[in-house]
Amino acid sequence: MLCDLCESEDAYNFRHLIPRTLHSNKWFKKRFTRDEMASGLGICRPCHRTIHELIPEKELGRYHHTREKLLAHPSIARYIAWKRKRAS
Repeated sequence: MLCDLCESEDAYNFRHLIPRTLHSNKWFKKRFTRDEMASGLGICRPCHRTIHELIPEKELGRYHHTREKLLAHPSIARYIAWKRKRAS
């Protein structure tokens, strides 16, 4: 299975779109269903590391909780474009 973000490497793990550390937070419990909190992506190690380097967890959960919103983040979009070009 290829990475859901860069599509250039094998996905090594499942990454929750809303980080698990936030699942017990009242703000998130009020706004998201259990299914929304359980959703995620299969991603490669470099993409996973880059996401955590560029975006704090609460920001990830609040504003980048879908694949489309994550890819719309300017720094993530630049990284993914660079990685895809490099893999070609």
